[in-house]
Amino acid sequence: MSHREERGAVAACGRLPGPLTRWLRPSRVEQLAEDAAEAAKRRAYQTHPDVVALRIEQVRTQVDRLCWAGITLGLGFTMTNVQAFAAAGTTVWSLPWLAAWLLDPTVSLVLLAILRAEQITSRYQVRTGPWVRWAKWLTLGATYVMNTWAAYAAGSLSGVVLHSVPPLVVFVAAEAVTDLRDKLTEAVTTASVVNPPPSVHQVRTKGRRKLFGDYLAEARAAWSPDTKVTPAWVRSVTDCARGLSPRLAATFRSEVERTAASVANDATRESEVRQ
Repeated sequence: MSHREERGAVAACGRLPGPLTRWLRPSRVEQLAEDAAEAAKRRAYQTHPDVVALRIEQVRTQVDRLCWAGITLGLGFTMTNVQAFAAAGTTVWSLPWLAAWLLDPTVSLVLLAILRAEQITSRYQVRTGPWVRWAKWLTLGATYVMNTWAAYAAGSLSGVVLHSVPPLVVFVAAEAVTDLRDKLTEAVTTASVVNPPPSVHQVRTKGRRKLFGDYLAEARAAWSPDTKVTPAWVRSVTDCARGLSPRLAATFRSEVERTAASVANDATRESEVRQ
């Protein structure tokens, strides 16, 4: 039986001839097609609103931690200057001198409580009233005045600059962190509008988990004589995982090869009988 007759017999039965090794080494175009399919699937999950929201929450956590660390360090720096302002003229270790250490924590704790409340309200974009902002500005202003009073009284420009930087940094950070949280929340909302949730293929068949044979049956149903079986093609018709697609492709190619060989043998025997 000639090669042309063999190909005609195999095509008539709906199976591809040829050695299995033709499919084992994908060409450059096939490799690019596989990479493109994998990139498209990965991007679909990377732009999923839930994934975007998770990443924004991670950024929000980092922003909160860094701002809280800077605010805490800044308030800690001002504590000694506020204590010196409150304990001016008192004897060291006397009761008024010790009580002066309570002034800065009193102001700082109120400020931290306001910032902590704004951390929650900004997450859900709930606007607070004017008293909240006035309380924040009052505590920050009081900290600034008490921290720089001695430098202003002494006429020390360097002292004013030195003791002005920490309170001003705390003030700017307290205002900026609220706006940053609002924008991060808006980013989550925008992501859900720009990138709606894609339809994710559920790996279930009739109430049970999808098995290897189920994927193989889907590949058989989608196959045609002019199809070249590759891992990318298997993934496109079965939506299987990338790690499973090479084994599925190899199994299905082997099945195609065995069927083609069986058809060719049957055709040869039939030709011999006719002769």
